[in-house]
Amino acid sequence: MANTTDPLASNVHGTNPQYLIEKILRLRIYETLYWKEQCFGLSAEALVDKAMELDHYGGTWGPTKKPTKFITLILKMLQIQPDMEIIEEFIQNQDYKYVSLLGAVYLRLTGRPPDIYKMLEPLYNDYRRVRRKADKGFTFSHVDEVIDELLHSDYCLDIALPHLPKRTQLEGAGLIGPRISLLEEEVDLLEAIEAEQAAEEAAKAAAAPKVFPAPKDAEPSSVHPRSSSDSGRHADRERGRDTRDDRDRDRDRDDRRRDDRRGDHGDSRREGRDDHRGRDSRDSFGERSRDRDRDRDDRRGRDDRDRRSDDRSRDRDRDRDRRDAPSRDHRSSSSSSSSGSRGDDTSRRSKVPREDKDGDKEKKEGGGGDAATEIAEMNKLR
Repeated sequence: MANTTDPLASNVHGTNPQYLIEKILRLRIYETLYWKEQCFGLSAEALVDKAMELDHYGGTWGPTKKPTKFITLILKMLQIQPDMEIIEEFIQNQDYKYVSLLGAVYLRLTGRPPDIYKMLEPLYNDYRRVRRKADKGFTFSHVDEVIDELLHSDYCLDIALPHLPKRTQLEGAGLIGPRISLLEEEVDLLEAIEAEQAAEEAAKAAAAPKVFPAPKDAEPSSVHPRSSSDSGRHADRERGRDTRDDRDRDRDRDDRRRDDRRGDHGDSRREGRDDHRGRDSRDSFGERSRDRDRDRDDRRGRDDRDRRSDDRSRDRDRDRDRRDAPSRDHRSSSSSSSSGSRGDDTSRRSKVPREDKDGDKEKKEGGGGDAATEIAEMNKLR
């Protein structure tokens, strides 16, 4: 008689409430000392005290599948079938988490689907940690995880749970309304804060002055970047070219003047100099380093010095010709003069070579090879 269902209890899902637990597990519960000693003659009020003493939950544990105290009290509740008000108090209990789980499992076994969703979904926000007694010892979980397993699984705590329709089906049938989450208020608050921040950013953007991009023509060209050292070398090379061009123009002007005075001999000299200058100009455009420019400037400096020495030699020759012109005219007119006059003339002519020799020495000291050739030609003309 101790294992029979209360005569005042009504059937659940068309059967005896105790039959919701499989027969093998039910017989093992009947054989435990906890059932025989602690659960014999329990009423609904005394059941609350036993539920408050729980320190874990679970179905069976160990290799022999012994029933836990939690599943034993579930069978006792199915046997005495307490009122729904007591079950609601169990579920809403905030002080004893295992009491809440005890009421949730009993409601899942015996309650109607709309009542199950309405009463168990608020426990999704219960994050209290609980211990589960299993085959290999204790494991940790949370209340919301246990509730999710009860609502979405057909087998929990070694018990085959009754079929539970999906929430969308019940909403389509109009039996329950949409789920109201406690996070909706926080979501609305976050959306309001984001809207305010967006409005502030838009106001700042409107108040800030507009900056127009610079035209593309004003932007520095980045196609062929050139370093400062390269630009400096390029500027030095351009200045060197300008200096060489000026020097070439001065040289041409001097050549034209000398050609006017000297005639054909100056023409041949200018042609040779033009050829030399053409070679120099071609070489200057083909050079690629600063050292070669410096060497070329040195060579041209030497050429200028030679040219100035040549000019000085030619001026001295010209002055000597002017001084010797009267004496030559006098010798041609007095061809029958006396021997004394011949001696004077001979002595005068003997002085000329010495002067020429002195001029040759000066020209050799000036370093002009061409100047010596010109002096020899002038002596032949005399």
